[in-house]
Amino acid sequence: MPQTIKLPERFRHLVTTPALRTTRERGTVSASFVDTALRCAERRGISREILLERAGIAPAVLAAPLARVSAAQYGRLWSAIADALDDEFFGQDSHPMRRGSFALLCHAALDSRDAKQALARIAGFLRLVLDDLQCEIDTSAEQVRIRFADAAGAQPMFAYATAFVMIYGLLCWLVGRRVPILAAHFRCPEPAARDEYQLMFCDAMSFDQPATFIDLAPDCVALPVVQTGATLKVFLREAPANFIVKYRNPDSLAARIRRKLRQSPPADWPDSERLSGTLNMAEATLRRRLKQEGTSYQAIRDALRRDLAIARLADTTQTIAEIAHALGFAEPSAFHRAFRNWTGVRPAAYRGSPGGNSSGNLMA
Repeated sequence: MPQTIKLPERFRHLVTTPALRTTRERGTVSASFVDTALRCAERRGISREILLERAGIAPAVLAAPLARVSAAQYGRLWSAIADALDDEFFGQDSHPMRRGSFALLCHAALDSRDAKQALARIAGFLRLVLDDLQCEIDTSAEQVRIRFADAAGAQPMFAYATAFVMIYGLLCWLVGRRVPILAAHFRCPEPAARDEYQLMFCDAMSFDQPATFIDLAPDCVALPVVQTGATLKVFLREAPANFIVKYRNPDSLAARIRRKLRQSPPADWPDSERLSGTLNMAEATLRRRLKQEGTSYQAIRDALRRDLAIARLADTTQTIAEIAHALGFAEPSAFHRAFRNWTGVRPAAYRGSPGGNSSGNLMA
């Protein structure tokens, strides 16, 4: 029998030793998404307290307006809700997506020759298991469009996002790289968490539109499927935590750089010139390849510093000055400015949030 999505093992993002070290790199998920997912389950009579316990998320975390949870925690919540409802779509469609459906979808798409065929199979499969939200694929020389036909009317933004995360996460894994998202249009009103959805989709988002669709880079259809039955076992074992945030190719240049940076304290991180030398490539080549992957060296450094900062604020008793020094900031004031840019709040405000020192990871 095909594997179902299993709950990934619980792990700490930050190992609390003097050195700054992380186990795995995942993105983070807004607590507002956690609350929305829980509300889906509560409408079907499932207690949120039980689900949060299974996910390893402290209830107090949800009271913090800027709280985030790790992708692993959100993945466990997704699995817990799917188990409780026997529905991997959170009960958002009149026809439940029974437990194990996603694994069957993966098997159906695995032997596709390229992304175009994979998308067609994904859409065909979802049309069999969902009634209210039908997936259609339109391809041309100008665009690859994932269209959600919602004959019953505009669906909640969370429903569109849940469907897209599964489709996009599987597609990117199949071709072994992140596929650029060009634009996203939705029939629903603009959600309160627009900024979070922009992280999930792209900056070019519009709402209250006549139709719901997401446009991908047109050249993605020719990308070959590179995964095998052996790699599928690993993918399913770690799903859904491995595709909840935008897919990161572990073999990409950006991933190599992140792994390299995590091996030393932030104060010792090299500039782009020195880094390119250690990677045996020209600095211009480094910039060009990172741009192709949709990022930059500065963005990688900032994101990693942000995650380390929030993990230390949540999981240690270090002073803010000590954290600033450990992250390579010359002055605490510089760290304060950077942290406000990253999160919109001061470090002390984040540390003072209700769930800041709970057993569940506030941010990882």
